Amino acid sequence: MLKVNVCGVDFKNPVIAASGTFGFGQEYNEIYDVSKLGGISSKGLTINPKEGNNGLRVFETKSGMLNSVGLQNPGVDSFIENELPKMKKLNTVVIANLGGGTLEDYLQGIEKLNNSDVDMIELNISCPNVKSGGMAFGIKSEVAYEIVKEVKNICRKPLIVKLSPNAEDIVDMAYKCCYAGADSISLVNTFKGMAIDIYKRKPVFDNVTAGLSGPAIKPIALRMVYEVSRAVNVPVIGMGGIASWQDAVEFIMAGATAIQVGTANFMKPDIGMDIINGIEEFMKNEKIKEIKEIWRL
Repeated sequence: MLKVNVCGVDFKNPVIAASGTFGFGQEYNEIYDVSKLGGISSKGLTINPKEGNNGLRVFETKSGMLNSVGLQNPGVDSFIENELPKMKKLNTVVIANLGGGTLEDYLQGIEKLNNSDVDMIELNISCPNVKSGGMAFGIKSEVAYEIVKEVKNICRKPLIVKLSPNAEDIVDMAYKCCYAGADSISLVNTFKGMAIDIYKRKPVFDNVTAGLSGPAIKPIALRMVYEVSRAVNVPVIGMGGIASWQDAVEFIMAGATAIQVGTANFMKPDIGMDIINGIEEFMKNEKIKEIKEIWRL
């Protein structure tokens, strides 16, 4: 009933744990059986280990959360050697989320992941391009096109490209990424935001700005998924403020083949199961036999 297929990869259901909110799955597996999830997108990986940002990293906002973690991760090699074998034992689809500061970083990461047991690669193009003054690769469509084209030339795994909502034109961005060879599009990543400590009279985060996620962004994310799904001919994975099964169904109706759940994992660690069970109950009540029957409004 809940099975979906994304780029030739079978998922037992459309619910995926989003990158950066689920680690590598081990901690959550102590709370519930994460093999019930459709998939897990790994913590954001870089070619070399990263310690992450200094100072406060997470700050609660009204109906949302700001984060400035800074892609803290053990690096691709350590992930493949130490984390991936444990993830594979979780018996769900494993997606490696890959970031980078230069094209060379991405290509080196892809080469290593090509020879690993990951099922899919999710390319995070929201990373700052260190050779262009820190502007994210995912802001300008032409820059994203070049990155995806070069990556796709060597990538041997199904390639998901994760879009930033801060793109100049997210529909054009999605179209250009698909033209460059993306097998799937996931969206949206966090919105650029900030918070100020009025007593210290300075920004809450050392980096000043941070990424906004959570229920506050859902209506905008939903609109973006709706628009992008109508502009491309590849599977779309929707995310952005999903905190209930009703939210998930909305994203599927807007055109998403699958969805990712992020910030809600911090609110309720087993929210993934609530969403899976809720979708299944909804389909039974509505006499819907296959989930593809509710794709697209």
